[in-house]
Amino acid sequence: QVQLVESGGGLVQAGGSLRLSCAASGRTFSSMGWFRQAPGKEREFVAAITWSSSRTYYGDSVKDRFTISRDNAKNTVYLQMNSLKPEDTAVYYCAAGRRGDSYTYIDSWTSWGQGTQVTVSS
Repeated sequence: QVQLVESGGGLVQAGGSLRLSCAASGRTFSSMGWFRQAPGKEREFVAAITWSSSRTYYGDSVKDRFTISRDNAKNTVYLQMNSLKPEDTAVYYCAAGRRGDSYTYIDSWTSWGQGTQVTVSS
């Protein structure tokens, strides 16, 4: 049974940092990613990474502030979030099991975690 478990969310002041983790069990995934969903908004793409970590992809709103990485030995993907802004407040979801060519399309991903709340205060 495939399971993705996120951790690391919390409350942080603007300008601060957080690191999210997503541990996968049940199988390994060639690509893993992060999405987020703020209240009243659609879920949006944040970042994705390939198995070898040779390629990473970022949403425009987080580029140059967030860094995605993975530890294949631990079957875990990370999201380092720096220079956080109040508009980064959202539930962050881990995604895995990508199919097709798109990294940013929600329906491209077959497995999802339960989400972890990130709140950035001004």
